[in-house]
Amino acid sequence: MSPGVLADRVAQAVLAVPGVHDLHGGVLGEVATYLPGRRVTGVRLRDGDTQVHLVLAWGAAVSTTTDAVRTAVAAIVPGTVHVAVEDIAAPGQPVVTP
Repeated sequence: MSPGVLADRVAQAVLAVPGVHDLHGGVLGEVATYLPGRRVTGVRLRDGDTQVHLVLAWGAAVSTTTDAVRTAVAAIVPGTVHVAVEDIAAPGQPVVTP
């Protein structure tokens, strides 16, 4: 599977997890999978190591949501999955849909 297809599948799986508001690019937007002509923000793929940075929905349980994200991503990519919560969405903000 190409890196672009894999990164897109990971992003879709993460955004489908209840409690996830959006993906997050990190402080300087550096967390991404860089592809020709585009990038998948919030997902960094490396050999045997995947990083996912996200924004939680208001009121979502951190450990429950990050465990669900880790499980969803581990079903797609081999190796270790690291999940980082970068921010929490303000109350009433609409959830981003994949």
